[in-house]
Amino acid sequence: MTTILQLLVSPRPNSISRRVARDVTGRIAALRPGARIILRDLAADPPPHPDAGFYAAILTPTPDDDPCFAASEQMIRELEAADVIVIGTPMNNFTVPSTLKAWIDHIVRIRRTFRSTPEGKIGLLRDRPVVVVIAHGGYCGDAPPAQPDFLTPYLRAILATIGIESVGFLRLEGLARGPAAVARALDLAQSWTDCELPLLLRR
Repeated sequence: MTTILQLLVSPRPNSISRRVARDVTGRIAALRPGARIILRDLAADPPPHPDAGFYAAILTPTPDDDPCFAASEQMIRELEAADVIVIGTPMNNFTVPSTLKAWIDHIVRIRRTFRSTPEGKIGLLRDRPVVVVIAHGGYCGDAPPAQPDFLTPYLRAILATIGIESVGFLRLEGLARGPAAVARALDLAQSWTDCELPLLLRR
């Protein structure tokens, strides 16, 4: 049975990132009959920002069952249980929202999801497909006025750090530029889900 971890970030209940992420999850579930969905809503239940006790535990050989790691362990176990991960997030100030960064700070943990070696960090989790649905009001890349995108390379690098390399990005742009731009973004999402998603799931 396939387990899908659906991570929703936007605080807006009817946001396009949520809508499209749910559509992608639904398509995966249709392709994998009997799939189980784990929902983690970072707006409804924001992860705590790591505190001094958490960082002190990370810097020492603290057991994984230490209370300092309770929230971290729960989120890591959800990640470990998932065969596919779907993240729906807005782009805030060219990068990840603070709630998604807090989640990352809990799941990227030395000795638990990666180890440090003289040659660099080595991920300890198995690879699995990840779909990242990104929604933002402007445009990146060549479309003027071009805005920087620090979210995509950051998420690619941070997931690779823990061993996850099979990442696909569905970027929905121009969502603050009127109904026609929104319609184009949703058409792109449909096309991506039809064509690119099945290829990603085969990795």
